[in-house]
Amino acid sequence: MTDRQFENRVVLVTGAASGIGRAAAQRFAGEGARVAMVDQDQAAGLAATDAIRTGGGVCEFFHADLGDEAAIVRALKELQARFKRLDHIVNNAGMTLIKNIEECTTAEWDRVLNVNLRSIFLIAKYSLPLLRESKHPTIVNLGSVSSLVAQQGTLAYVASKGGVLLLSKALALDLAADGIRVNCVCPGITDTPMFRAHVGTTPDPEATLRERISRVPLGRTLEPAEIANAILYLSSDQSSGITGTSLVVDAGYTATAEWCQERRQGIHPGDPGGLVPETGIFV
Repeated sequence: MTDRQFENRVVLVTGAASGIGRAAAQRFAGEGARVAMVDQDQAAGLAATDAIRTGGGVCEFFHADLGDEAAIVRALKELQARFKRLDHIVNNAGMTLIKNIEECTTAEWDRVLNVNLRSIFLIAKYSLPLLRESKHPTIVNLGSVSSLVAQQGTLAYVASKGGVLLLSKALALDLAADGIRVNCVCPGITDTPMFRAHVGTTPDPEATLRERISRVPLGRTLEPAEIANAILYLSSDQSSGITGTSLVVDAGYTATAEWCQERRQGIHPGDPGGLVPETGIFV
């Protein structure tokens, strides 16, 4: 007997080579799942696969560009040949683009929407025959706090993540008759390679990081493992009555219309130290 909650189940995780996807793959493997890891970064994907196997997990790596429909179909056929079944899907693969509307090209817009949003539709569509055979079928899609609120200079990313949230709800309704639960996890500022690369494009990355953290009530970035915890919960039998909803894991980021870090540190709003000199507003 074992108390590992995903024993012998097969889990597909996209964007599994690093960050949240890798953390989720590791957690699923630790809970007895056989993990199909999909990513376009073959070197990083193979390294992540080796790390999980070294820890005693069962996993296979499938190389695919999630912006390419043919590549998705090919990866799913390879998964079926290898594992013969599929119980859980984690659509985690994503990319960002820091450009305003005048700078963003049509090709760049399409690329972001294809990877972040269309891939979820395609994976769900082509995985349905396998999911319908499972006794515990789930899909967890990775949205973002940008599924709920916008941010400046990333309109393609924000549009894609807003779409992920509503697509998750629509899929939950369409697939309910098959017993397939579909939910969305919306992470806040998480310390991943993609986030570090994003911050690294600014003139002073450490100052940018401090400024970003100042917006977060808990005063820190999240770790990929914390997002993985939410993914596993929504994939597990413990959440058997939950579908068509979102779980926001953001350290309080979207909870407030006004957040004053200085107030938390004992500086009162009337004190000059609690103001941003250039604007006179609280942060």
